Amino acid sequence: MKKKKFLFPLVTFILSFACALFVAIKVFPNNPFTGNKSEKTVAGKFKDGDLIFQTSESKQCEAVRIATNSKFSHCGIIYDINGKWFVFEAVQPVKLTPIEDWIKHGRDNKYVVKRLKDESALNSQIIEKMKQYSQQFDGKEYDAYFEWTDNRIYCSELIWKIYKNAAGIELSKLRELKDFNLNDSRVQKILKERYGNDIPLEEKVVAPSDLADSNLLKTVIDTY
Repeated sequence: MKKKKFLFPLVTFILSFACALFVAIKVFPNNPFTGNKSEKTVAGKFKDGDLIFQTSESKQCEAVRIATNSKFSHCGIIYDINGKWFVFEAVQPVKLTPIEDWIKHGRDNKYVVKRLKDESALNSQIIEKMKQYSQQFDGKEYDAYFEWTDNRIYCSELIWKIYKNAAGIELSKLRELKDFNLNDSRVQKILKERYGNDIPLEEKVVAPSDLADSNLLKTVIDTY
């Protein structure tokens, strides 16, 4: 009888503790004691020099998606800076953004990470060279006119030039503005605002979609 008396409270306590733990994990998934396992797992998949793509919400980004027939309208390059992950991106101004903040800026926090198929091409010396080369663009103005100069710079141009000039890797062929779908009224509206009647149709351009579709890259994370 004594064993039964003690057994019932013990079983009740175990069941209550298990239920409380289950609720805590479900309600407070980011509890520092339980941790967010999925986030830690994803963060562990990043590598220096990875490219990250997302869908941004501005009118210009909408025009970019339409003109390029792609869901991607913004991109950046991932760097490990003192043990923390950042995205080096061309916004206003060009800057390093903590990767968790960068992800939040995209529609529904969705993103895709791509990496060179030949991972050995980016050794530690090349990565360091890429980071040093990147410094000349830090703080520069965003280029809303998509000109192929270094005075101002836009997101996919930034990535293309870092890979080409610091790593010797041409991720994609350059195109001309006229190669894109410019017939949609939303695209024409943006072009009119930017250039008036003097649209530089032969300007060299690289779009986020050109990089994302590069046959040199593979997808390592896709949350879409």
